[in-house]
Amino acid sequence: MPARPNEADPEGAGPQPGVADARFTPPRADDPPTAEAGVVLLGLDAEQLLAGLGLATLADDPALVALAVDRIRHDARGALTTGQLVALGARRWRKARDGLAAVGAPGRLVGSPRRAWVQAARVVQAAREREAPGPALSAACAAYLTACWIRRDEIDELTSQVSVTA
Repeated sequence: MPARPNEADPEGAGPQPGVADARFTPPRADDPPTAEAGVVLLGLDAEQLLAGLGLATLADDPALVALAVDRIRHDARGALTTGQLVALGARRWRKARDGLAAVGAPGRLVGSPRRAWVQAARVVQAAREREAPGPALSAACAAYLTACWIRRDEIDELTSQVSVTA
Protein backbone atom coordinates (compact mmCIF):
# COMPACT_ATOMS: atom_id res chain seq x y z
CA MET A 1 0.00 0.00 0.00
CA PRO A 2 1.48 3.39 -0.96
CA ALA A 3 2.39 5.93 1.73
CA ARG A 4 -0.30 8.21 0.34
CA PRO A 5 -3.34 6.13 -0.62
CA ASN A 6 -4.90 8.93 -2.67
CA GLU A 7 -1.83 9.04 -4.94
CA ALA A 8 -2.39 5.42 -5.94
CA ASP A 9 -5.98 6.08 -6.95
CA PRO A 10 -6.56 9.86 -7.37
CA GLU A 11 -9.85 9.30 -9.17
CA GLY A 12 -10.83 6.23 -7.16
CA ALA A 13 -13.56 5.59 -4.69
CA GLY A 14 -11.54 6.68 -1.66
CA PRO A 15 -11.30 4.84 1.64
CA GLN A 16 -13.09 1.68 2.59
CA PRO A 17 -16.57 1.79 4.21
CA GLY A 18 -16.39 2.81 7.86
CA VAL A 19 -13.12 4.68 7.31
CA ALA A 20 -13.29 8.46 7.33
CA ASP A 21 -12.72 10.12 3.99
CA ALA A 22 -10.42 12.98 4.98
CA ARG A 23 -9.75 14.31 1.50
CA PHE A 24 -10.20 18.09 1.23
CA THR A 25 -13.00 19.06 -1.10
CA PRO A 26 -13.54 22.69 -2.02
CA PRO A 27 -17.10 23.84 -2.73
CA ARG A 28 -18.36 22.48 -6.03
CA ALA A 29 -20.28 24.67 -8.42
CA ASP A 30 -23.27 22.36 -8.22
CA ASP A 31 -23.35 22.18 -4.39
CA PRO A 32 -26.54 23.67 -2.99
CA PRO A 33 -26.13 27.13 -1.44
CA THR A 34 -27.29 25.70 1.88
CA ALA A 35 -24.07 23.68 2.10
CA GLU A 36 -22.09 26.78 3.08
CA ALA A 37 -24.65 27.70 5.75
CA GLY A 38 -24.45 24.08 6.85
CA VAL A 39 -20.70 24.32 7.36
CA VAL A 40 -21.36 27.24 9.73
CA LEU A 41 -24.10 25.31 11.58
CA LEU A 42 -21.78 22.34 12.02
CA GLY A 43 -19.48 24.61 14.02
CA LEU A 44 -22.13 25.12 16.69
CA ASP A 45 -22.19 23.00 19.83
CA ALA A 46 -24.99 20.49 20.40
CA GLU A 47 -26.92 22.81 22.74
CA GLN A 48 -26.89 25.61 20.16
CA LEU A 49 -28.05 23.18 17.47
CA LEU A 50 -31.00 22.01 19.58
CA ALA A 51 -31.87 25.61 20.54
CA GLY A 52 -31.79 26.58 16.86
CA LEU A 53 -33.95 23.59 15.98
CA GLY A 54 -36.36 24.66 18.72
CA LEU A 55 -36.60 28.19 17.35
CA ALA A 56 -36.99 26.90 13.79
CA THR A 57 -39.74 24.57 15.03
CA LEU A 58 -41.68 27.58 16.29
CA ALA A 59 -41.69 29.00 12.78
CA ASP A 60 -43.01 25.68 11.41
CA ASP A 61 -46.03 25.65 13.72
CA PRO A 62 -48.34 28.68 13.53
CA ALA A 63 -49.88 27.84 16.91
CA LEU A 64 -46.46 27.83 18.61
CA VAL A 65 -45.56 31.11 16.93
CA ALA A 66 -48.84 32.64 18.18
CA LEU A 67 -48.11 31.40 21.71
CA ALA A 68 -44.58 32.83 21.58
CA VAL A 69 -45.86 36.18 20.35
CA ASP A 70 -48.51 36.23 23.08
CA ARG A 71 -45.93 35.38 25.71
CA ILE A 72 -43.62 38.11 24.47
CA ARG A 73 -46.52 40.55 24.52
CA HIS A 74 -47.46 39.71 28.12
CA ASP A 75 -44.12 38.84 29.70
CA ALA A 76 -41.96 41.70 30.96
CA ARG A 77 -38.79 39.86 29.99
CA GLY A 78 -40.34 38.91 26.68
CA ALA A 79 -37.85 36.27 25.61
CA LEU A 80 -37.66 32.53 25.50
CA THR A 81 -34.78 31.07 27.45
CA THR A 82 -32.10 28.92 25.92
CA GLY A 83 -33.35 26.04 28.05
CA GLN A 84 -36.85 26.39 26.62
CA LEU A 85 -35.50 26.47 23.07
CA VAL A 86 -33.31 23.42 23.75
CA ALA A 87 -36.37 21.59 25.13
CA LEU A 88 -38.37 22.50 22.00
CA GLY A 89 -35.48 21.34 19.82
CA ALA A 90 -35.18 18.10 21.78
CA ARG A 91 -38.90 17.41 21.28
CA ARG A 92 -38.56 18.09 17.54
CA TRP A 93 -35.47 15.86 17.35
CA ARG A 94 -37.24 13.01 19.14
CA LYS A 95 -40.12 13.33 16.71
CA ALA A 96 -37.85 13.33 13.63
CA ARG A 97 -35.09 10.93 14.72
CA ASP A 98 -36.72 7.59 13.88
CA GLY A 99 -37.88 8.81 10.47
CA LEU A 100 -34.39 10.03 9.63
CA ALA A 101 -32.85 6.74 10.75
CA ALA A 102 -35.32 4.77 8.63
CA VAL A 103 -34.23 6.64 5.51
CA GLY A 104 -30.56 7.31 6.16
CA ALA A 105 -28.74 4.54 7.94
CA PRO A 106 -25.19 5.63 8.72
CA GLY A 107 -22.95 5.00 5.76
CA ARG A 108 -19.40 5.82 4.89
CA LEU A 109 -17.92 8.53 7.06
CA VAL A 110 -17.24 11.69 5.08
CA GLY A 111 -14.44 14.07 6.05
CA SER A 112 -15.72 16.97 3.98
CA PRO A 113 -18.41 18.96 5.79
CA ARG A 114 -19.90 20.06 2.46
CA ARG A 115 -20.21 16.49 1.19
CA ALA A 116 -21.61 15.37 4.54
CA TRP A 117 -24.11 18.23 4.37
CA VAL A 118 -25.33 17.31 0.90
CA GLN A 119 -25.75 13.65 1.91
CA ALA A 120 -27.55 14.49 5.17
CA ALA A 121 -29.82 17.03 3.44
CA ARG A 122 -30.95 14.23 1.12
CA VAL A 123 -31.81 12.11 4.17
CA VAL A 124 -33.86 14.95 5.71
CA GLN A 125 -35.70 15.53 2.43
CA ALA A 126 -36.41 11.83 1.92
CA ALA A 127 -37.69 11.49 5.50
CA ARG A 128 -39.97 14.50 4.97
CA GLU A 129 -41.35 12.99 1.77
CA ARG A 130 -42.18 9.75 3.64
CA GLU A 131 -44.22 11.58 6.29
CA ALA A 132 -47.95 12.11 5.94
CA PRO A 133 -48.91 15.20 3.94
CA GLY A 134 -48.65 18.32 6.01
CA PRO A 135 -47.09 21.73 5.98
CA ALA A 136 -43.76 22.03 4.22
CA LEU A 137 -40.65 21.89 6.36
CA SER A 138 -39.20 25.38 6.69
CA ALA A 139 -35.72 25.97 5.33
CA ALA A 140 -34.48 26.74 8.85
CA CYS A 141 -35.95 23.57 10.35
CA ALA A 142 -34.56 21.47 7.49
CA ALA A 143 -31.11 23.03 7.97
CA TYR A 144 -31.04 22.39 11.71
CA LEU A 145 -32.35 18.83 11.27
CA THR A 146 -29.60 18.27 8.71
CA ALA A 147 -26.93 19.51 11.12
CA CYS A 148 -28.42 17.44 13.93
CA TRP A 149 -28.45 14.34 11.72
CA ILE A 150 -24.77 14.77 10.93
CA ARG A 151 -24.01 15.24 14.64
CA ARG A 152 -26.65 12.74 15.80
CA ASP A 153 -24.49 11.04 18.43
CA GLU A 154 -23.95 14.32 20.30
CA ILE A 155 -27.56 15.38 19.78
CA ASP A 156 -28.89 12.03 21.01
CA GLU A 157 -26.73 12.29 24.13
CA LEU A 158 -27.87 15.84 24.91
CA THR A 159 -31.50 15.03 24.10
CA SER A 160 -31.40 12.13 26.55
CA GLN A 161 -30.51 14.64 29.28
CA VAL A 162 -33.33 17.06 28.45
CA SER A 163 -36.54 16.51 30.36
CA VAL A 164 -39.47 15.39 28.23
CA THR A 165 -41.68 17.86 30.07
CA ALA A 166 -39.17 20.73 29.93
